[in-house]
Amino acid sequence: MFDTLSDNLGSVFDRLRGRGALSEADVREAMREVRVALLEADVALPVARDFIARVTEKAVGASVLKSVKPGQQVVKIVSDELVAMLGGEDATGEGIPLNLDVRPPAVIMMVGLQGSGKTTSTAKIGKLLKDKHGKKTLLASLDVNRPAAQEQLKVLGEQTGVATLPIIAGQQPVDIARRALEAAKLQNFDVLLLDTAGRLHVDEALMAEMKAVAQVATPAEVLLVVDALTGQDAVNVAQSFTSEVPLTGVVLTRMDGDARGGAALSMRAVTGKPIKFAGTGEKLDAIERFHPSRVADRILGMGDVVSLVERAAEVIDAEEAEKAAQRMMQGKFDLNDLRMQLSQMQKMGGLGMLAGMMPGMKKAKAAMAQSGMDDKVLLRMDAIIGSMTPKERARPELLNAKRKIRVANGSGTTVQEVNKILKMHQEMGRAMKQLKKLGGMKGLGSLLGGGGLGGLGGLGGGGAGGLPGLGSGGSAQLPADLQNFLNKK
Repeated sequence: MFDTLSDNLGSVFDRLRGRGALSEADVREAMREVRVALLEADVALPVARDFIARVTEKAVGASVLKSVKPGQQVVKIVSDELVAMLGGEDATGEGIPLNLDVRPPAVIMMVGLQGSGKTTSTAKIGKLLKDKHGKKTLLASLDVNRPAAQEQLKVLGEQTGVATLPIIAGQQPVDIARRALEAAKLQNFDVLLLDTAGRLHVDEALMAEMKAVAQVATPAEVLLVVDALTGQDAVNVAQSFTSEVPLTGVVLTRMDGDARGGAALSMRAVTGKPIKFAGTGEKLDAIERFHPSRVADRILGMGDVVSLVERAAEVIDAEEAEKAAQRMMQGKFDLNDLRMQLSQMQKMGGLGMLAGMMPGMKKAKAAMAQSGMDDKVLLRMDAIIGSMTPKERARPELLNAKRKIRVANGSGTTVQEVNKILKMHQEMGRAMKQLKKLGGMKGLGSLLGGGGLGGLGGLGGGGAGGLPGLGSGGSAQLPADLQNFLNKK
């Protein structure tokens, strides 16, 4: 997400920060490069022009140019303006970026073109409201045009455990909306999500249908679903809907596949409405609240530790993490523990995701991509450990040359890779013993700060799940043997 823009801006700001003093000409030249970077990222021209004008006006002031670190000041101004461009920080209750403070059921109407991901997003938001916010939610499909659209939502509802309105063949959208509202009221649902019909393009019939449904349902939220991968087309669609339907927010799908990010940067300026959710994958839990400040930090290569902590809290089993921490404190650390940590890394999004969210790891992420590394390396490591017997995982010292050959053949790897896994385990075991000598948890900060445990050693340790590289030093380093393992294509 935003990789192209982030790389281009990073090179501009590295040059700015590298200078002791800045002139107005330096700033203006840098802003020209930023403007080109925004346009290459598919940001709408008027949006890019206004952004550069605002940043330049603030950056060429005497207080910036004469400050001790003018380069850093300019980056701070760009960061603040990026947050403003993306929508600023909106305060909403219960951590939900939706207006649910209405008489139940709160109706959320999903609109957009065909193929934008409307139906899937409807199910994802329904699951999010049910699982994380305890809202009793009903899904209803009003799409009578697309073949099997209603059946699709029914299946997604079954997969997510969210109730769906029974299908009555031949019923029209307005009648379905009326029936859904009545059912939601009678059965005391908190939220009703209406998945409306899409079209291949914006037309009068579509808009008339949207208005008729809105009149019957009186929605608290009207969310426009747009595909981030369509770039400038997504912005054009948003403009068309904004002029016809009273939108309250935007849902951007396939954000994980959009390396440019122009749609996200343009959407708030074009619609005047906030981006409320971002779809980050195909799985039904792959949707997250859109945080402008966190996204701005990612674009500028500052990482996103808050989201990383939240993701860890979601995927790491607290009880398992506590057991692992106790074992580590006792100096016990076998290959089963290492395997659990690798599994946790995969659940949190893999190496690329973690590197992108950790401050100072952007260059490491770029190096990983350049060398052809991907998250398959975690699967290879897991396969190696999985090819060992339970006794070998509990007592790695049993692995003699003959056993290593068997493990390598069983996992489709080499003896050298098996040796690297074993050496990594030994280093981590030594780190655990050192931690015990330092006084248990008191020494954890200094150990992590020095990169002793690094990316894998911290995972699973401590009651909070022991996040990678987040000790007092914040080194966010990978263990040397893991790095060596990763460097092998």
